[in-house]
Amino acid sequence: MRLTDCHNIDDFRLLARQRLPWPVFDYIDGAADDELTKARNTAAYHDVDLVPDVLAGVETIDTGCTIMGRRSALPLILSPTALQRVFHWQGERAVARAAEEFGLWCGISSLATVSIEEIGALISSPKMFQLYVHKDKGLNASMIQRCKDAKFDAIALTVDTIVGGKRERCLRSGFSSPPKFTASSALSYAIKPRWALDYVFREKFALPNLDTHVRQGTAESVSIQRYFSEMLDQSMDWKMVEQIRADWGGTFCLKGVMSVADARRAAEMGIDAIMLSNHGGRQLDGSRAPFDQLPEIVEAVGGRIEIICDGGVRRGTHVLKALCSGATAASGGRLYLYALAAAGQDGVERALTILKEEIERAMKLMGVSRIDQLGPERLRHR
Repeated sequence: MRLTDCHNIDDFRLLARQRLPWPVFDYIDGAADDELTKARNTAAYHDVDLVPDVLAGVETIDTGCTIMGRRSALPLILSPTALQRVFHWQGERAVARAAEEFGLWCGISSLATVSIEEIGALISSPKMFQLYVHKDKGLNASMIQRCKDAKFDAIALTVDTIVGGKRERCLRSGFSSPPKFTASSALSYAIKPRWALDYVFREKFALPNLDTHVRQGTAESVSIQRYFSEMLDQSMDWKMVEQIRADWGGTFCLKGVMSVADARRAAEMGIDAIMLSNHGGRQLDGSRAPFDQLPEIVEAVGGRIEIICDGGVRRGTHVLKALCSGATAASGGRLYLYALAAAGQDGVERALTILKEEIERAMKLMGVSRIDQLGPERLRHR
């Protein structure tokens, strides 16, 4: 299978599986426990139908919108994800450059393998930093200041990851950061020589956003579950959210909100945006899909706060369904991670081209020329 054989996100998944050692692929592809929530995140979109208008004169359309104060060419955000240079040597640089090429928001993680400063200097398109709250308050303060200095446009405070989900595929493979070669996984790395050569001989693995405060994960291997369970601050509460928001002083988003009560509180506090997210099904298995939860969140807080529907997006029509349900935009991680793992920046750009074309085609077939014409009247629940 080659890059030119990829015509949808599932095709990129197959190519990534072909090219990655199985512990690395399973880290991207896997989720918590029985992986029910991961599957539901996408399946939720299948339970509603689009109702198109015709004869609407859609020769010219505008797919753009404003998200958190910045113009975006599509109602789509590339969610921040960790460890990208493990999947492909180009890592966050490839994703950031592709996002700029397509005029989209992108994010990097506290666990990014490229620094805040480098991404800040690399692109002028809108960018967010996904902040995990560590027990080390100095580390939190350092990352916030570095984001200010690098002129990031927003911080997305992740609120659904005070402990790590039970990711059983990673437990079986022994996946760690950086990857370590064990007796059980050595063959899987050996039979993927292109990945292994890139990993061994290109830029040394690092977590540069942590390196001033944390040895773990940079100088020594640590399981991701151990990182989440031992290093993150489980005492995080709404008072802490207010303090972090004040320390940052800029556009502020909460990533991982799912309940109506939490959405109301965020809106009452004047927070700029919430990302309805269950972390790609990687935390609490059995939790509700963001798209399923979207209508009641919109009913409770719609108009007072921007709502980004995060996770499970595999098609342009999924993006349109989220907008019809009241979301400001949709977002996802695996939708570009599979493509990154498959072919670096070329893969991400091909994936975004496909999604852009799907959004444009679907808008024309729906009889809309602007995304603000997408409303609940164009959806029917089964």
